[in-house]
Amino acid sequence: MKTSTPPTIKLSDYQPPAYTVETVLLTFQLHPTATRVRSTIRFVPQTGGALRLDGQKLKLISAAIDGQELSLDQILVDAEGLSVPEDLVPDAPFTWTAEVEINPSENTALEGLYMSNGMYCTQCEAQGFRKITYYPDRPDVMAVFTVRIEGDLPVRLSNGDFQGEHMRELTAGGEVDYSEWHDPWPKPAYLFALVAGDLVAHQDRFVRGDDGLEVALNIWVRPGDEHKCDYAMDALKRSMRWDEEVYGRYYDLSEFNIVAVDDFNMGAMENKGLNIFNSKYVLASPETATDRDYELIEGIIAHEYFHNWTGNRITCRDWFQLCLKEGLTVFRDQQFSGDERSHAVKRIDDVMMLRARQFREDAGPLAHPVRPEEYIEINNFYTATVYEKGAEVIGMLHTLVGAQKYRAALDLYFDRHDGQACTIEDWIKVFEDACQIDLTQFALWYQQAGTPRVQIEAEHEGDNLRLHVTQTLPDTPGQTGKTPQVIPLRVGFLADDGSEAAPEELLVLSEARQTFVVEPVDEMPVLSVNRGFSAPVVVTHEQSNKDRAFLLAHDTDPFNKWEAGRAYALDLLQGMVLSGAEPDETFLDAMRVVALDTSLEPAFRALALALPSEETIAQAVFEGGEPPDPGAIHVARRSLHRALADRMQDDLHGLYDAMAVSGPYAPDADAAGKRALRGMALGLLTRLETGAKTAKSQFVGSDNMTEQMGALTVLLANGAGAEAVSAFYDQWRSDRLVIDKWFAVQASTTPGDRAVDAVDDLTRHADFDWKNPNRFRSLIAGFAMMNPAGFHRADGAGYAFFADWLLKLDPVNPQTTARMAGAFETWRRYDEDRQQLIRAQLERIAGTDGLSKDTGEIVGKMLGG
Repeated sequence: MKTSTPPTIKLSDYQPPAYTVETVLLTFQLHPTATRVRSTIRFVPQTGGALRLDGQKLKLISAAIDGQELSLDQILVDAEGLSVPEDLVPDAPFTWTAEVEINPSENTALEGLYMSNGMYCTQCEAQGFRKITYYPDRPDVMAVFTVRIEGDLPVRLSNGDFQGEHMRELTAGGEVDYSEWHDPWPKPAYLFALVAGDLVAHQDRFVRGDDGLEVALNIWVRPGDEHKCDYAMDALKRSMRWDEEVYGRYYDLSEFNIVAVDDFNMGAMENKGLNIFNSKYVLASPETATDRDYELIEGIIAHEYFHNWTGNRITCRDWFQLCLKEGLTVFRDQQFSGDERSHAVKRIDDVMMLRARQFREDAGPLAHPVRPEEYIEINNFYTATVYEKGAEVIGMLHTLVGAQKYRAALDLYFDRHDGQACTIEDWIKVFEDACQIDLTQFALWYQQAGTPRVQIEAEHEGDNLRLHVTQTLPDTPGQTGKTPQVIPLRVGFLADDGSEAAPEELLVLSEARQTFVVEPVDEMPVLSVNRGFSAPVVVTHEQSNKDRAFLLAHDTDPFNKWEAGRAYALDLLQGMVLSGAEPDETFLDAMRVVALDTSLEPAFRALALALPSEETIAQAVFEGGEPPDPGAIHVARRSLHRALADRMQDDLHGLYDAMAVSGPYAPDADAAGKRALRGMALGLLTRLETGAKTAKSQFVGSDNMTEQMGALTVLLANGAGAEAVSAFYDQWRSDRLVIDKWFAVQASTTPGDRAVDAVDDLTRHADFDWKNPNRFRSLIAGFAMMNPAGFHRADGAGYAFFADWLLKLDPVNPQTTARMAGAFETWRRYDEDRQQLIRAQLERIAGTDGLSKDTGEIVGKMLGG
């Protein structure tokens, strides 16, 4: 029998907690299959009534209130927690003690307390703490935690400040070691953390800028990995200093610990004072990590550290407010990375990811507001909409009020709400008070799903330029007839000679249709619309490819300079897919000019040379009214790439050689940018007959993973990588993170007709551990999300293969399964045959007995949407 539908949780049903918590003392007696957790919790009645505590997969051993033992038949225990009847609960503050037993070894969902290769580890966000002990597991219940960890493992860590190692006398005689930790800052249970195992520390220190106090810094890793921590530590120290200087935020404990864990569902977790990271976002050496790995380590280290204030000291009242901490912290880490590297390149990277993930989400059955109104499983709302679009909303606020007022609002936010669990309304009110602005309409960005469409028509008369602007917001599941939003739109005006015909304007849209007058403007300029991507919208503006080529050559805004080339390429590729058009000579010449323009950053030139992804082309074709053909898109993109290689064949070897970086490898932005452009040149060279030799030479001779992996990728993409794939595995078979790359590159680059069989063969490889989230994502998700031509094979074999693996993983790790299922979310844009094939797989998944509520919610939305 199919599992019954779980209840829907609604924002409108929020009620304050009946009991708050002052203090928590947790004692852990660690054991792989029978860990004992004793909790001592000081409750304070608010509204009172029966005591309801969350708990899942716990064996209750004992419980007491104010030292009075409760018999187990006095407590109502169910699959989601326990209840103590009102007549047994004091109407004054009281102390609850309980002991439970849990089995970390069987916790394959990686939520709560679990084992990772012999190490104890926790993940409590969003609702994992209820798998550790009975507790009101909600973010608006904040308490001071003290933790004691008993056992013989050499390293025992928890939140806060270390209180030392002690001995406890056992009732039956003898003694046991325990480590004690105390976190003086009240926190919700989702920020609790514990790690215990055989670990070594990469150590450093940080001196606070306000009072000179010294903070001990430790990155804990498995023995043998300590030499891969230098960059993560450097990124941490730079993040701490940046937060002091830019936001005035100082670290508030005597030590800061990071632990690298192999088995982890997420990228990292900001637990107070004890950040737990997926190993791939900590460990790096030039031989094993790419420039992109270094960039991600820097950004994610910063993100989790910045959470110390925007997420920990001020947290969410409930999970509907998730964007309050995540959107703000993403915006902060984007600012940091821009300051550390290149704001122009960072902005392009961020928008590419936003469009690839969040615009896709907004356009499909999984669309939801930045602050959702309801959910079945909260883990399903750790989405691009909450994170990336949430950050864009913060960015628009920054644009509207300016940097100075933004900083004043943030200062007020920290002063007013430190130690509180807050809402979006609290956040908006801070800006209204600090900036003396009415944000009632702006708040619609948090309430309405979908990507706004902005259309601009320009009319020139005399010395006036009139811009007629309309905005619409498409219907999304559960939302129709939406209200116009506040949209800050930066617009530039370029004269025929490339100069600015008029100063840049910030147009603030607030109505369905508005007219803006710009003067004086002597003649019709070329418009540069949405500069810096000032708003996360889709802009429609009648513009020829001649105008796009002009903007690519002359626009002073780096983002729109790149955007013009991208739009040109996308228009050209659509024509090639739909009507067999030939590559445009003007486009090829324009791209060549940009590629060779030494006044531009190498990283920018690399981004300009990168053609739109096959996924981006598919969405553009669909929005043009045609079902996309993944095979035809793959062929068209390769054809344009080859045409660009032909046009630049006399330049490529020179460009490739000019971008060689001398000296030891360094992950700084300048060197990384040169390697990125060198990699683009190599990719183009391999489209030519002589290119494979250069790629093979780079593969064998490179001293860093960026160039070795780059060579392997282009060789595979051109059908010449079999020997290199084997050599790469032999070289790196003992490094788990590099082997993740080995699986991923094959899954994403194997040609479409052979991809399903090749990936299926790899699932039987001795190193394919499908229960490890990183390995599963590398191979199975790498195929479904990064190889469109293979995944969408016309006979449906890719869909059936992927669905089989989702069904295998779901009972083991439902959170990862649900996230990976999103590969099916665009199914309605394809032809009728493919739609039927995908629907059959979705219905097969939905009809499976015992399907998790995580996966069931996502699949149900895709079928219903």
